[in-house]
Amino acid sequence: MDNSQNIGYQAGQAKGQAQEKGNQMMEKAGNVAQSAQETMQQAGQQMKATAQGAADAVKNATGMNK
Repeated sequence: MDNSQNIGYQAGQAKGQAQEKGNQMMEKAGNVAQSAQETMQQAGQQMKATAQGAADAVKNATGMNK
């Protein structure tokens, strides 16, 4: 293998490694986004339950729940 072939081979190797690293980073970003979405959904459900509990407490206190 002459020098120009070796340089071409090394460039191809570097390109492949960069693409793989990019793919890994995109996968990690997707995982982070999924986790954030799940966390937000859980927070929303907790807020909804808290609001419902507060509304029920007001109804009970005012006698509207009978």
